[in-house]
Amino acid sequence: MTQHHTKLKTEDRDRLAVRKAAGVSNKVTARELGKHPSSIGRELKRNRWGEGYVAIHAQRLAEERRSAAGRRHPLKNPDVYAYVIMHLRAGWSPEYIAGRLKLEHPGDRHWRICAETIYAFIHAPENAHERLWEYLPRGKPKRRKWGGRRVHASRIPERVSIHERPERVNDRTEFGHWEGDTVEGRGHRDGVRTEVERVSRRLLARKVARIASAETVAAQLDLFGQLPRTARKSTTLDNGKEHHQHTELRQLGMRTYFADPYSAWQRGTNEFHNGLLRRYFPKGTDFATVTEAELQDVVDEINHRPRKVLGFRTPAEVFAECVKGEGCDSN
Repeated sequence: MTQHHTKLKTEDRDRLAVRKAAGVSNKVTARELGKHPSSIGRELKRNRWGEGYVAIHAQRLAEERRSAAGRRHPLKNPDVYAYVIMHLRAGWSPEYIAGRLKLEHPGDRHWRICAETIYAFIHAPENAHERLWEYLPRGKPKRRKWGGRRVHASRIPERVSIHERPERVNDRTEFGHWEGDTVEGRGHRDGVRTEVERVSRRLLARKVARIASAETVAAQLDLFGQLPRTARKSTTLDNGKEHHQHTELRQLGMRTYFADPYSAWQRGTNEFHNGLLRRYFPKGTDFATVTEAELQDVVDEINHRPRKVLGFRTPAEVFAECVKGEGCDSN
């Protein structure tokens, strides 16, 4: 009889248990059942009961294993799940978690996960009882595309997609590339313009009286204008209406790139730092009551806080080294 690597059925396990209790060898048992000897050996190893083999117990283990094989782990695999849950509870955003995993395990797909997958897991109805959304920076139980500033991707003149951004910018091997956004104040009237350098993670911020294009580009020119040319090469923005005059940055020799609509994770560094700023100025803050000096005190505190991603150096230290051309590509 031809021997095949086929799966055992209930009746096969019953006969196997009887033959092993009688002391029959694996080779002889395999021949009687029409199985390959290695199939019998694997069955005895995987589904043993104590020091012996019990058919009903082996069948239950096999059914459980077959059922689990058809179910994908909610967050790719147990390792990623444990990492995500631990760091969500530590206050990390999904973008920061996904980015950090990529940094800690380069090229290892076992550890790779998209921020959107984490968001989907957090907001899935079956996970509502865990209330994981409470660990998010904004603590919202639901995700909505509406309710924020409107997207005007098609109306932004001379818009260049993030997908055309050079790889040296994407992989953070070149210094001087930024990510920008506006943190809104009460009533969406005023706010704080933020820009974060991708290599050093240094944060720049300036109050704006209105979230409009003229005020925004004026704040950007002020912030970037104080930097050396090597530190101001490009900035990546979202598609908000306040970025319509982005071409004005060309006078500083800067290029501008735009993320895809509703893809905040593509500007994860900026989103993370906006979250840090929100710890000092929660949503609904009236920035008219906040002085520029108070804002800069907060910015200085953030820039002088050690970061694990920087080898526990501070953004201020790394930025200074990059400006001097020490340890950074400042070409």
